[in-house]
Amino acid sequence: MSFHILAIGKWKKGPEQDLFATYCARMRPAPVLKELDVRKKLAGVELKQAEADLLLEAVPKGAVIVALDERGKTMGSREFAGKIQNWQDQGRAEIAFIIGGADGLDEAVRQRADLLISFGKMTWPHMLVRPMLAEQLFRATAILSGHPYHRD
Repeated sequence: MSFHILAIGKWKKGPEQDLFATYCARMRPAPVLKELDVRKKLAGVELKQAEADLLLEAVPKGAVIVALDERGKTMGSREFAGKIQNWQDQGRAEIAFIIGGADGLDEAVRQRADLLISFGKMTWPHMLVRPMLAEQLFRATAILSGHPYHRD
């Protein structure tokens, strides 16, 4: 199973990037991060639509689409791992995780997603969501392989 993280915005050097790299280095294959940025000066609905176009174009053909959205489903780590296992059992080889811009996701992304997930009701900075997702992906792979990293 390969993971793709499609995110609006570019990294700035810092501890968030280091933490993301730490968790990605623990996985084989490591998740692939693709950063996307709208080149035009847009705002509001137009910006969200342009971001949606970039994100959806970047999804590998046939990949499961998981969008991180504040209105998405909250789930525990074992349930998340179970979703990944189910897709793997169905023969799905790739999962694309979508992280939108500061104003959230356009409805087109939400409608295309196979699953909408949330990291809780609190608002998280987009650059912090990346390492949080990487940690949960590592945790899910640890759960599925029987590694003792996760404790209930």
